[in-house]
Amino acid sequence: MMHTFFPMGIEYSVHIPSDFISTNVCQLLPDWLVPVLSVIIVLQHCPVLLAKKTTETEFHKQQLRAQSVQFGRHIVLSLQHKGYQAEIFDPRTGYPILSQPGSLRLDDVAIVQASLGYPLIETGGCWIIEHPTWGNAVFPSVLLSSANPPITQAAVEAVMATYTC
Repeated sequence: MMHTFFPMGIEYSVHIPSDFISTNVCQLLPDWLVPVLSVIIVLQHCPVLLAKKTTETEFHKQQLRAQSVQFGRHIVLSLQHKGYQAEIFDPRTGYPILSQPGSLRLDDVAIVQASLGYPLIETGGCWIIEHPTWGNAVFPSVLLSSANPPITQAAVEAVMATYTC
């Protein structure tokens, strides 16, 4: 597992896919004809705790979702430029943003828990990540790539080095 922290309140890590992703890639990304070799987890620090649904938390979640889609697209384009397939999943719906959706949704919170081992808390029928530093003030997003982890890691680092929040 590779893990890097950026002072702008973003953490990311690159992992090999879980059995769930490898087994269900056809249901997640029906147009893909290649295996998923890398899973990118991006965590953004939220200025407010997300355990309670308020107007303020919903505003921040929308802002963080837009940011994750923005830099996720840059990562996807970088990997596609190198000849790989890559996709960002919408944190709100669990469906791919750039590809045709399949019959399964990707549960980003479950992916984070399985990959990083962070505990979850249940609130209002939703599971929320409990980050070791940020508590439940964390917004996750997940990308999948057909590139192997070192290539994916290099692409993410290159994009993050130019990204400003």
